[in-house]
This record gives sequence, structure tokens and C-alpha cells, in this order.
Amino acid sequence: MRTAPRRRTALVAVLGAALALGTTACGPFSDDAKPTGPFGELSGSQIVDKAFAATKGAKSLTVDIDERKAAEPFKAYLSLDTRGQCTGTLTTGTTSTVELIKPDRRNVYLRFDEASLREQVKDESAEVQEATLKELRGRWMKGSVSDPDNKDMVALCDPKQLLDGFEQGASGIVKGAETTVGGQKALALTEPDGKGESSTVYVATQGTPYVLKIVTKGGEEPGTITFSHYGKPVEAKAPAAKDVVKTD
Repeated sequence: MRTAPRRRTALVAVLGAALALGTTACGPFSDDAKPTGPFGELSGSQIVDKAFAATKGAKSLTVDIDERKAAEPFKAYLSLDTRGQCTGTLTTGTTSTVELIKPDRRNVYLRFDEASLREQVKDESAEVQEATLKELRGRWMKGSVSDPDNKDMVALCDPKQLLDGFEQGASGIVKGAETTVGGQKALALTEPDGKGESSTVYVATQGTPYVLKIVTKGGEEPGTITFSHYGKPVEAKAPAAKDVVKTD
């Protein structure tokens, strides 16, 4: 095969938007320091800071992103750990999905579904389109994490990069009711910004106070980020050599 398919510019842009969703979701909240629930006298701001510190300290976790932006919705389901392992899927629009395996800090394997492959080569000749599909259909491409074409693709696999955008020390978080998220008890903490957009962070109230979910309603980038499987091993083994396309 002469050339590898180009990464979709839209996919890179949506990945950036997903990271931006995290920053928006934990922007300036309104503080409510009433001593309610298991966190006692802690203010809403203190609870959020405590939750994100705990989440950043997790050795592994799974993140489920569902961004319902009208122009191009985006979904991601990734399991990642602090050793550099990551595995899961990234979906743009309603059909284009990329599978990802990152077995270490250096290499990444990507497998594009047929809809994604066809989108990338739609401007090529029929001959090139068919040759690309024949070569890559159902197979993995190996690349370097440092490759500019891959850096945005694996951005969500880095726990620090994923969480560093969340603001610390915000004031004025409104405490809500206790509820459950994925079967775990949680406290809701909400930001009503008065402009038709609101963000709610759900924090575990039993065990380690991890962030369990962030929900953003209204605005330009509504969506949900769910965190789960804290401390669970991540199985990110490189594909068998016979299933990997040689691009050099």
C-alpha cells in the first residue's frame, strides 16, 4: 500500500471539543456551604476539589463520553491507566468508529471501521478507494504516540491530560440531592449559569470520593462524561502481527 489513509480533521476537532467539555463542566460554580450529606461542613467547592484530586490519583479508570453537539456528535469509551495502557473506541457522527489499543507509552494501534475508511478516501479514485478498503478492512494500523497524526487521537488516554482541564478552587458550588450513579451513591453538585446552561458533577459518597459523572445541559456542547471501573486492570495487548498492516 502506497499511503496510509489521512486522519479525519473532524475527528481531531471533536476530540478537542470533548476535552473542552470537561473544562466547561467544572467552571465557576455557585457555592452552597450548608452542612448536608456525608461531606458534612465541606463546601461544594471543597467537595469538587476533593473529588478531582481523588480521580487524578486513580491508577486506572474507564471514561464514557457522550457529546451531543448538533453538528457532529461524538462518543468515546476508553479504559486507561497510569502505566500508559489504553483501549476503547471513538465514534464521530453516527457511524464512523475507530478502535484504539495503546499497549504502552510509545505505540498505538488503530482500526477504522468501513464507514470511517470510506469517508477518508471519498475524494480518491475508485481504484484507490477499493485498494485501501481491501488493505485495511478489519486490520490495525500501528503508529507512534508522538506522531502528530496520532497525538490528538490518544489525548483522552492520558489521565492527566484528561483531567487537568478541570478548574480547581472554584467558589460557589450548589449542593443538590443524594442520588445513585451506576449503582453507587452520589452527591450532585450543580452550576446554574443563568444563560440556559447548567453543569452537574456527581461525586461518590461512599469509599473514595471519585467523580462518577458530569452532565452538561444546554449551551453549544451538551453531553455526559461518566467515570467508572476505578482501579480495575486495563487489558491493552497489541494485536497479532498478522492483523497489523505494514505502512513503512
